[in-house]
Amino acid sequence: MPVAITETEPRTAPRRRGWRERWLAFRNGTVASTAFQRWAAGFPLTRGIARRNTRALFDLCAGFVYAQVLFACVRLDLFRLLEAGPLAPDVIARRLDLPQERALTLLKAAAALDLLTRLPDGRFGLADLGAAMIGNPSIAAMVEHHTMLYADLADPVALLRERPERTRLSSYWPYAEDRAAVAPESVAAYSGLMAASQAMIAGDVLDALPLSDRSCLMDVGGGEGVFLAQAARRHPHLSLRLLDLPPVAERARARFESAGLGGRVTCHGGSFRDDALPQGADAVSLVRVVHDHDDIVIEPLLSAVHAALPPGGLLAIAEPMAGTPGAEPIGDAYFGFYLMAMGSGRPRTAAELSAMLTRAGFVDIRERPTRRPLLARLITAKRA
Repeated sequence: MPVAITETEPRTAPRRRGWRERWLAFRNGTVASTAFQRWAAGFPLTRGIARRNTRALFDLCAGFVYAQVLFACVRLDLFRLLEAGPLAPDVIARRLDLPQERALTLLKAAAALDLLTRLPDGRFGLADLGAAMIGNPSIAAMVEHHTMLYADLADPVALLRERPERTRLSSYWPYAEDRAAVAPESVAAYSGLMAASQAMIAGDVLDALPLSDRSCLMDVGGGEGVFLAQAARRHPHLSLRLLDLPPVAERARARFESAGLGGRVTCHGGSFRDDALPQGADAVSLVRVVHDHDDIVIEPLLSAVHAALPPGGLLAIAEPMAGTPGAEPIGDAYFGFYLMAMGSGRPRTAAELSAMLTRAGFVDIRERPTRRPLLARLITAKRA
């Protein structure tokens, strides 16, 4: 609703607009013109730009439909069905228990999205994106998980205007608001999802993280221990510690025991929001932890890590970050709305995280390149 300006509100002199703002106003007014759009779509020097912009705008409008095509492929296990090789549409329809006409609609849609490829004889096989889904089961788990996000975003304006007491995502991630509510039976789903998705990035982070001169690594908010298990295999000299909520730490302990790592890893059940951090580690990792929490939680956590580390101790923060070149929508658009629906956290830029580390007393703050920065970037810092 527009806000009326009353006589009691202070009047300010009009601000003189700079040349960038004047140019932006002119450009926006021109592009908004229907006549200009028609002219640009036909003029040879602007035709390509106009068509790309039209396609980009349509893709934004149709994005939910594209996502649901992917969801249908995952739910029907279509990619696994085609793993052995291309099949004819009628064979696929029978295997998926779908009417042939509707199966063909799905196959054509998946091919249009580069998930499948259609051969000259009419059979459908995997394209690169579909094959990649088989190699990354965590992506399929996230696609299934997104049904909750879509439900919470059914009315995005309402979500923006008011903070609901409970969203489906906040119920799924109970640690985000109410640690006392995290019972053993409530952690299996989200803990398993995090374990599956963390496996995809753990190798990238460990490739970039210098641990050869460290003796003990503590993973705070370490979930079921996927990251530490990979660290254990890469660095046999390291002793390892994990801190997470008690029922999650129990699941991690069982995972380490089954992997033969029980003698090397100590699992601590506790909350970094409420409990003191264990002492004795000379390296601490926060893997996809910081962006899940608000500043009021993260600022004290970074100070607590600083206090727990010895002089020269290393802190590593690994997560997707806002402002990642080439992946800007992932930070502010996807994670911005996901975390808003979750009710906790926000995407931060590398510069914001560096500033927070400086305020906590850390020095030698640097970003270390990772293989897939859109999934996880890495910042390290040391205690002076």
